[in-house]
Amino acid sequence: MKRRYQINKQRALQQFKAAAQESPQEIQLALPLPEVMTMVSRGLMNIALAMLIKLAEGMMNWEVEELVGPKSQAQAERQLQRWGKQRGYCVVNGQKVPLQRPRVRDKRQREVPLGSYEALQRASLLDEAIWRKIMHGLSMRSYGEVVRELQESYGIEKSSVSAHFIEGSRQRLQIVETRSLKEHAFRALFIDGTYFQKQQLICALGLTLQGQKMVLGLRQGATENATVVRQLLEDLQERGLDFSVPRLYVLDGGKALTAALRKLAGPCAQIQRCQIHKIRNVADHLTEEHQMATRCKMRNAYAMRDYADAKRALDALLHDLMHLNPSAARSLEEGMEETLTVHRLRVPHQLKEKLDTTNIIESAFSSVEKICRNVKRWQDGDQRLRWVASSLLWAEARWNRLHHRQQIPILVRELELALLKKMPLRRSSVAS
Repeated sequence: MKRRYQINKQRALQQFKAAAQESPQEIQLALPLPEVMTMVSRGLMNIALAMLIKLAEGMMNWEVEELVGPKSQAQAERQLQRWGKQRGYCVVNGQKVPLQRPRVRDKRQREVPLGSYEALQRASLLDEAIWRKIMHGLSMRSYGEVVRELQESYGIEKSSVSAHFIEGSRQRLQIVETRSLKEHAFRALFIDGTYFQKQQLICALGLTLQGQKMVLGLRQGATENATVVRQLLEDLQERGLDFSVPRLYVLDGGKALTAALRKLAGPCAQIQRCQIHKIRNVADHLTEEHQMATRCKMRNAYAMRDYADAKRALDALLHDLMHLNPSAARSLEEGMEETLTVHRLRVPHQLKEKLDTTNIIESAFSSVEKICRNVKRWQDGDQRLRWVASSLLWAEARWNRLHHRQQIPILVRELELALLKKMPLRRSSVAS
């Protein structure tokens, strides 16, 4: 029964739109001047609210006239009949505003939905309004008290706010998980795992040829294991990301992520290990008195512009650490070449500073932490994914394009040359 009524509402909306397009009739709006002055003294929003209510009620009354016919028509000739009015509402700026909704019934006393009222309900975008306010930092507990700007508007209960936010955030999660990636030429991917609210979240961000940063995917797992990583990469591939294109992949250094990426992208993947993660991992093996000096030496080495100079400085540090702390030395040696990938590719220094770490993801998750601090109780299910996806999309809409993005074509050229060096047969065939 409920499903049939929903279908009737959809049909009524379509019929109302078609009838309104063909009708030459105008809806007249008039307010007495003394009433207007009273509303002005209370704020201009109240004038807009009064006009909106009159417009909405005018639309509904016009539709009732079209459905039932004029009041002068004989009762026996009518297929439908008026049935008084009922309290309804529309949502303005996240607040419920009361309306008097006329009712119509057929001869069997069944309710006939009004397409005009359905249009007002859909135009309210309550899910969107609540989602935006929560992203701005408004908590669900204080929503009803804080968001009350219009006279005669009435509050939205915490449970209703929560339900609408769940729907709005679920739509954002669906965007992150399903949007097509075919239309974008991604030249660099940043992938990092972050421990968030007792769960491991793996996030992938893409950098386009035009310097735009875009959230590509999100996965939740107990640890950064091979299964979770593989599912994330396979999902990106299904949505249009071509792993046969030469590309720079900036990773946090996890072995599962590196192995899965090499298996999927093969020689087209140039892997850059995050230098900050490497510095942190090496320093964790040392006592406090040696940590600062080692950090400074590694930072100075990575700051060098030439690959040979940076490699020489790291080799010297490796030699010193072998005598000081073999565990720290092994940590430095493991994957050291991959921390110098952007050096070896001869990426311009200004652009290299943006591509040698996963700071872009770290910065994105700082926005996540700021937005999610109002959550006092984390539950199971998709709550973490919904909040994180919402926060990341909120941050994405405010990201500037990458500085020195004019140098990205140089990165593309170097990636293509590096692929040719890995595949000598292809290089010789091109030359011939």
